[in-house]
Amino acid sequence: MIEIKDKSQCTGCNACGDACPQNAISFVTDAEGFWYPEIDSSLCTKCGICDKTCPVINEVSQKKTNYMEPKCYAGEHKSIDVVFSSTSGGMFSALADVMYGEGGYVGGAVHNEDFSVSHFISKDRKDLARLRRSKDLQSNAEGFYAKVREILESGSKALVCGLPCQISGLLNYLGKEYTNLITVDLICAGVNSPKVWRRYLDYIEEINGSAIVYTENKSKEFGWRNLTQKFVFENGEEYFDTQKTSLFIKGYIGSHLFCRPSCYDCRFKGFPRTADITIGDFWGIEKHRKGYDSDMGTSVILINNDKGARFFETARKRIKCEENDLKCAVEGNPSLLRSMSVLSDKRKEFFGDLDRLRFDDLIAKYDTSKDHRFKNRIKRSLKFNLHIIRVTRLSPIALFQTLRYSGIRNLTKGKGIVCGTNCHINIDRSAKLEFDGIFTLGRKDKFKRSKAESNLYIGKNAALKIGGNFELDANNEIVIFEGAELIIHGAKNWYSDANSGLRIVCGQKIEIMNDVGIGRNVTIRDTNGLGHYLNTAGYRPSRPVSIGEKAWLCESSSIMPGVKIGRGAVVGAYSLVTRSIPDHAMASGSPAEVVQENVLWKW
Repeated sequence: MIEIKDKSQCTGCNACGDACPQNAISFVTDAEGFWYPEIDSSLCTKCGICDKTCPVINEVSQKKTNYMEPKCYAGEHKSIDVVFSSTSGGMFSALADVMYGEGGYVGGAVHNEDFSVSHFISKDRKDLARLRRSKDLQSNAEGFYAKVREILESGSKALVCGLPCQISGLLNYLGKEYTNLITVDLICAGVNSPKVWRRYLDYIEEINGSAIVYTENKSKEFGWRNLTQKFVFENGEEYFDTQKTSLFIKGYIGSHLFCRPSCYDCRFKGFPRTADITIGDFWGIEKHRKGYDSDMGTSVILINNDKGARFFETARKRIKCEENDLKCAVEGNPSLLRSMSVLSDKRKEFFGDLDRLRFDDLIAKYDTSKDHRFKNRIKRSLKFNLHIIRVTRLSPIALFQTLRYSGIRNLTKGKGIVCGTNCHINIDRSAKLEFDGIFTLGRKDKFKRSKAESNLYIGKNAALKIGGNFELDANNEIVIFEGAELIIHGAKNWYSDANSGLRIVCGQKIEIMNDVGIGRNVTIRDTNGLGHYLNTAGYRPSRPVSIGEKAWLCESSSIMPGVKIGRGAVVGAYSLVTRSIPDHAMASGSPAEVVQENVLWKW
């Protein structure tokens, strides 16, 4: 009879609950948000089946027969859409497609309506969108194992994906070899508390003022390596929490504070593996293989036995893959061999404060990286000073302009205008300058000897507001007429810049949101010229322009007065935009028309 005296000895796989013939086992959630089995002694017959099922107590027999050194591959799905929609290179989708094609079932973790996570299995290919992507927290598998056995006993095929402890629990539960079952385990660093996850979601909803309707782990819109959590809200807004900003990642990866106790002493590391196939992120693949450096995600695939090898061969036509040295996979994924380390002795205090403190205050209080803040401040200062040297090239005129228009106080805080050589600036004394980041004007990284000019004019009572880092190549021109306002929010999650040839003509108000990408020779204007009129009904010489967050304005596109470019929208090269473009749409032509919807992109 299972009796939990040490919580580090229970993975929460739920297999014992499905195995109990008397339904005597239920699961009780503790103060940390993790569930543990509880036995109803009035129902228990002490048959010992739960002990035989437990993967911590009993090692899976299949593990003893699997390869001591798995065959290792690096792979990416041939469909860019699948890669975009996957945690890494889309290997799970390739395997699942094979099983669906054979009329079988596919099982794995899915988000529920409240964004908790549970295990789910179906034969409907439409469910693949829910099943793929990692969830980074403990999934509830109550009833899942019994459903898998029912499917297998009926003669149907099934592919089941889970954590190593869950796959071990499943195999112990089944108790015999099924030729119609393919198991896939994930490379796991540790599972996080569902309670902490919910508190994180509550915090995200609070700071964004709306309820979450969709979330996506490791969104590719800011690159695979950025570990971005994407949120979509009831009010239609979107929010991206990258590894630079995510408090959840800071607690999970940075402080190791809220993983399940068993994850700090995991019994499922090393080789041989338990499952037929192991998949995960192939971190560091760009060091070993050319062609895998797009920052879109690459899967590591470990083939652990002959059954896994045969099934993998049926999926290979869907992916591009190369065999790799196992040492390379281990180098990028130390979690294959080692358990998560304990970085803080404040775990009890952390969970004691979980319901009392706001999530940002909670993470700040227990942040184990705060001892490095002074060092990080020094690094940022050095980086900024090097940036000034690189852009100004220590030209006396460029340095003078940088000091004059930024001010020493701003520069010491990493804010202001950094002027390159050949910058011509005319700013009226009544103009308003606001900096909350670095506005780089006239960068000449590619053509250091170029004499290309950069021009900035700000008229009477006009305003330039910089909300984050924004860089412009040389040969740009920005004109802000009297009383007009140009707002550039700059980089938030990645970077925001403009190539050469940008022309901004601002007669009323132009606002460029975060993380916008701007190609060569782009024109943005909100005015047809002050004092220019047409005898056309409703005509106004100036109308505000808004460029949405993470929009992409391709080469030689022109954005005309009154236009609103939606969030994540793409404007094709040489397009003339005279009407607004919705979120995540691609528009092209002259005048531009929407040619594709639901577009996602990264650079």
